[in-house]
Amino acid sequence: EVLGVRPEFRALRAHCPLLAIWDDHDYGMNDGGRHYPQKEASKEVFLDFWGESGESSRFDHAGIYHEERFTDGARTVQVLLLDTRTFRDDLVPAAEDPRFKNAYRPNLDPEATILGEAQWAWLEKCLHAPADLRVIATSIQFGHSYNGWESWTNVPLERQRLIETVQRSRANGVVLISGDVHWGEISRQDVDGGYPLYDVTASGINQEWDVIEPNTRRVGEAVAEHNVGFLDIDWSTPDPVVTLGSVDVNGKERHQIQVALSELSFSD
Repeated sequence: EVLGVRPEFRALRAHCPLLAIWDDHDYGMNDGGRHYPQKEASKEVFLDFWGESGESSRFDHAGIYHEERFTDGARTVQVLLLDTRTFRDDLVPAAEDPRFKNAYRPNLDPEATILGEAQWAWLEKCLHAPADLRVIATSIQFGHSYNGWESWTNVPLERQRLIETVQRSRANGVVLISGDVHWGEISRQDVDGGYPLYDVTASGINQEWDVIEPNTRRVGEAVAEHNVGFLDIDWSTPDPVVTLGSVDVNGKERHQIQVALSELSFSD
């Protein structure tokens, strides 16, 4: 059965705009990275399925990273869609080393990359553009602590580079959203000399996992059942409020946190 003809998906698509990035099984290889030989074919299929306009800048470069901007004339939300597959170097297996668990250990090679240089340059340029709130979408988790599964913690120097890129650009209002792990949670990464980076993980809308990994940066409780995440912005107050949270399969809010926009900004 083709996903694009399922009535549930067609109803969703008819009621709201959809912005998509791929994770490994959309890309075509479990935990796949830059060495996947069919990545160009996957890109063609992916962008065709999601109805990407032929004028989209996604066709002008390798990978599927992209920027979207939404504005009412007074406030602007910038959405930065990252590609964590096309350029990512191979992960390092945990093997039999008892210091590490599950599938992978951190790769400390300073040359190892997740985004690749072209995407890094694009991201930094985007962060210098004006916006009130910036949502960075990454298919793999960013804000959590190491758990041995695929995430930014597998390439910690790249993870630190993202923090430093936000710092260097002085970009206010950055929030991350992620998926991949088959549970929902919110992580908070405190940053010296900057503001905390929140990562709202929502997954999966139709998948569960039998073990929720510990996360020292988790805010509130994790959601084991099918879930979706949400991000709500109340612009009506002098200091707009951003609400981050998760909703389960029954439509019940499972957890949420509220953050004033001023808390997501540099002091100078």
